[in-house]
Amino acid sequence: MTAGLRGHGYTQNYWTRAVARPYKADMTARRFIKMHGLGNDFVVLDARAAPLRLSADQVRAIADRRAGVGCDQLITLERSERADVFMRIHNADGGEVEACGNGARCVARLLMEERATDHVSIETEVGLLRAESAGEQVAVDMGAPRLDWTEIPLAEARDTLHLGLERGPLADPVGVNMGNPHAVFFTDDAEAIDLAELGPALETDPLFPERANIEVAQMLGDSIRLRVWERGVGITRACGTGACATLVAAHRRGLCGRRAELRLDGGVLAVEWRDDDHVVMTGPATTSFSGELAPELLS
Repeated sequence: MTAGLRGHGYTQNYWTRAVARPYKADMTARRFIKMHGLGNDFVVLDARAAPLRLSADQVRAIADRRAGVGCDQLITLERSERADVFMRIHNADGGEVEACGNGARCVARLLMEERATDHVSIETEVGLLRAESAGEQVAVDMGAPRLDWTEIPLAEARDTLHLGLERGPLADPVGVNMGNPHAVFFTDDAEAIDLAELGPALETDPLFPERANIEVAQMLGDSIRLRVWERGVGITRACGTGACATLVAAHRRGLCGRRAELRLDGGVLAVEWRDDDHVVMTGPATTSFSGELAPELLS
């Protein structure tokens, strides 16, 4: 594997350059880049030149932290007629999902270095995202939150500011869709919540026909402590859409202004809900290493 790629990512030559290979190495191996945003980690595959559609079993094999590469999400870069790239996202459980904020920052970093530009556009299943360089970090316009009960979506009509859901010490979450469904619970002590115990049941509660990401948030003056149970993954060190959803939920509840720092297990994200209704998330995007997938992982 190759560590320490130039700057924060790579140039296009990474995908195409000649690589010294051991004798009789398999020439069909597919290259990947391992990246993370505050510890929320990704395997990134480039399928723009050679299309690739992965089964759920293949995704799970690659995401396996013992027998595969290991990741929270697998991201495939595909051609787009509307943007610089189409970003396809699979969770570690093999399921395809609509949005990933930390993943969008990582893809944006790769594209900006590849194209020698400070702004790019990314197509996802739920629309276009626009990203730009913010010094050593990346800012992504995640679009407008969806707040109607049909847009979360919920199984029945409810006030999304007070969902009326309760489990253990968690109660009365706010529903927000940031390209994927979120239920944000506010608590006086986020560290005291047994998220590993409560997360699976809340994610799969019948109220959420598409399941939900579960946020546990604690107000800390001008910042917010946030812990996340991600749909199809489990507890992660950071969640970009979760941070955006939490800022929106906190502002709707009158707990903060339209901008705050979200303090996750992996670090800090800055989130702003602008007056034009768009939510902008700013944070780091880091390359860990690169390598080639063994053919068995794609069989």
